[in-house]
Amino acid sequence: MNSHARVVVIGGGVVGVSTLYHLARMGWSDVVLIERKELTSGSTWHAAGLLPLFNMSYSVGQMHKYSVGFYPTLEAETELNVGFSRVSNIRLARTQDRMDEYRYYAGVAETIGVKVNFLTPAQVKEIWPLCEVDDLIGAIQHPDDGYIQPADLTQALARGARARGATIHRQTTVTGITQLPSGEWCVHTDQGDITCEHVVSATGNFARRTGAMVGLDVPVIPVEHQYIVTEAHPAIQARKAAGLPEMGVLRESDASYYMREEAGGLLLGPYEVGAPVCYVDGPDPQSEYELFQEDLDRLAPHIEAAIARVPAFAEVGVKRVYNGAIAYTPDGSPIVGPAWGLKNFWLNEGHSFGVTAAGGAGWQLAHWIVEGEPTIDMMGVDPRRFGAYAGRGYLKEKNEEAYAKVFTVHYPDEERTGARPLRRTPCYDRMKALGAVFGSVFGWERPNWFAPAGYALTEADLDKPDVLLNENHPEPAKAGDAIREKWSFRRSNYFEHVGAECRHVNEKVGLMDMSAFAKFEVSGPGAEAWLDGMFTNRVPKDVGKVSLTYLLTAKGGVRAEFTVFREAPQRFYLVSAGALERHDYDYLTKALPTDGSVRLEKVTTQYGVLVLAGPRSRDVLAKLTDADLSNEAFPWLTGKTIDIGAAATKALRVNFVGELGWEFHHPIEMQNYIFDKLFEAGAEFDIKPFGIRAMDSMRLEKTYKLIPRELSIEYSALESGLGRFVALKKPAGFVGKEALIAWRDRGLANKAVTLEVHGVADADARGSEPIHKDGALVGRVTSGGYGWRVNKSLALAMVRPDLAEVGTELEILILGQPHKATVIPDSPFDPDNLALKGV
Repeated sequence: MNSHARVVVIGGGVVGVSTLYHLARMGWSDVVLIERKELTSGSTWHAAGLLPLFNMSYSVGQMHKYSVGFYPTLEAETELNVGFSRVSNIRLARTQDRMDEYRYYAGVAETIGVKVNFLTPAQVKEIWPLCEVDDLIGAIQHPDDGYIQPADLTQALARGARARGATIHRQTTVTGITQLPSGEWCVHTDQGDITCEHVVSATGNFARRTGAMVGLDVPVIPVEHQYIVTEAHPAIQARKAAGLPEMGVLRESDASYYMREEAGGLLLGPYEVGAPVCYVDGPDPQSEYELFQEDLDRLAPHIEAAIARVPAFAEVGVKRVYNGAIAYTPDGSPIVGPAWGLKNFWLNEGHSFGVTAAGGAGWQLAHWIVEGEPTIDMMGVDPRRFGAYAGRGYLKEKNEEAYAKVFTVHYPDEERTGARPLRRTPCYDRMKALGAVFGSVFGWERPNWFAPAGYALTEADLDKPDVLLNENHPEPAKAGDAIREKWSFRRSNYFEHVGAECRHVNEKVGLMDMSAFAKFEVSGPGAEAWLDGMFTNRVPKDVGKVSLTYLLTAKGGVRAEFTVFREAPQRFYLVSAGALERHDYDYLTKALPTDGSVRLEKVTTQYGVLVLAGPRSRDVLAKLTDADLSNEAFPWLTGKTIDIGAAATKALRVNFVGELGWEFHHPIEMQNYIFDKLFEAGAEFDIKPFGIRAMDSMRLEKTYKLIPRELSIEYSALESGLGRFVALKKPAGFVGKEALIAWRDRGLANKAVTLEVHGVADADARGSEPIHKDGALVGRVTSGGYGWRVNKSLALAMVRPDLAEVGTELEILILGQPHKATVIPDSPFDPDNLALKGV
């Protein structure tokens, strides 16, 4: 038993062994894996082995792409057959919304280099002759997709890791994990202790129990998944005898199941509503190769749909039913990356498609550990995308929901309703009474848009198709509640209402709740020097000044964005994206000086934020405060504490919509007092609320950028157009400065641009659409939508630098349709910021 190692990986499933392999492949041979039983004995052994490339997440899509390309190379390296069958994958469509999903996905796939073919029903029949196709609209096919033997894959990875110097200890149980004063970790096992620099938790069903050893509440709870294997079917045996190829993996998304050939028969795996979570507090310590009692009644609607699609399924008997645990997170994507609050403790957990993701997850986590950063943007799988709100009860509800919705249409404006409304600001009920249709970010309820009084959609408006999965709207909170939104990839029913909000803010005045912002206080004698040495922009030198700044990676990519308000000589107030609270706080915490000269406090829940914006915002505020609100006394990019009636609030002269206005950062217990005062004072100016979707439209018109869209670790700060916020000459420097300069000097591969999209009738760009020039892929859309103040369909994008000149004509593929797009100057609305400055 090793007493020391550079990395200890806990967990001998395919994910853990892949992590070990990739660490060794990168040259770290002093790495050890600990498995309490035998390799694959948790969930890997009973996995169906599918390798679906389809995924709407950029991060997950990149990991899956790597895996499917990497797995076939293992046999040559290890002389072990991994059982890879590249038989392709076909996804069927019975509805127009499903085809829109496929068209949107095909654009995403093109931008990351995944091949997708569109098939007619006749072509489906040709490939899958046992499939009935009369009711199909079409399908897509991944020609590089297929399935693999999970146990064989794991053993090949293990052999490859050992050949590179890694060590695997089986039948060894981790009993505890402690961090030593040196910062190293001591992993205690029943065979002895191992001291190491890094620990990777890849423990699958045991994720929460492993996390508890180091004080982490890991947001993973497994869900039961069943699949059925049939006896052999004569038609399939006849095809094999005739030397015909396998028919491939068939997925009827609208009926929520997958099917493929298996040993001359068929394998059917549904994703049903009602599948329960399992191992909520972890499996029995002695569990091994464990399955649950099958429950076929739960699968009945899906079995009936499968028989209607493939009648042969009903013509043979059932050989075996597998019902095993699959790890899940609240959004269905895995957690891959650093644990919050702990140095050198890493998570590779929550893999609901573990066989597919294992290769890519191991690859990127190895880069992260060895080089300090992944090579692709991993924000979509970062463990810190969930917060402390994601506790045991939340996970039970959300993970069952995520499982049941694996095959639902993944609308870009979908807002799932499980475990909501959980985190509510004090003004929630007031906003609801004003017609708010809520979304959720980091557990917080936040108005997306506002419906007129009495507004409701009828069954005819919803026009739900006659398929098993036909949910195209948020579920009402209770029976009888009005349905007010229909989801779509195109302009939907809320489009005009969002436009009305934008016009109202532009012409009069609006109020918005942005309390979900992440908020931090930094103080102490070393605060200024620390912030100045971290961030790209200069820290405000004068009390009352506000600046926008960025935290970069060591390689010069963009990690986080902050608004910095200097409240006092040694105190700063920082604001960042609400969805990134744990992410940003973790990076700040881990970078704190050890001498105690800087104090960092997270104050998100102590302060609410109300945003007052529009040309009459000064008139409204003037009725409530004796503060001088003139441009001379209170200019743009400044802040001060003012009174709104009896309530003191930090008033910052900034916003994300490009209009005259203020953000009021106030003690959250005073929110309703301030809210009511603003609405009372604003009545004569026709004040109205506005939501996130209006804000997003208006920020496009100002070319305001977001993480992880226009801003990413994959793009340098200069590629993203942040030059005016990057002070290369400031004496303190900043994290990533030298790397950024080197990146600039070797040439930039991308440049951020604003595009006007022409010929749009009912579908604006959303983000991730491919951009072409003369038929070649030259960039990708990062955000898109309609700009109501400029009356144009707009897109923000990254393109080749030689195509970034104003006036350049490009082509964007939106839901499969080409649209001319022209590069226009940034900030098409109010480029001189006259409205924002109130002049």
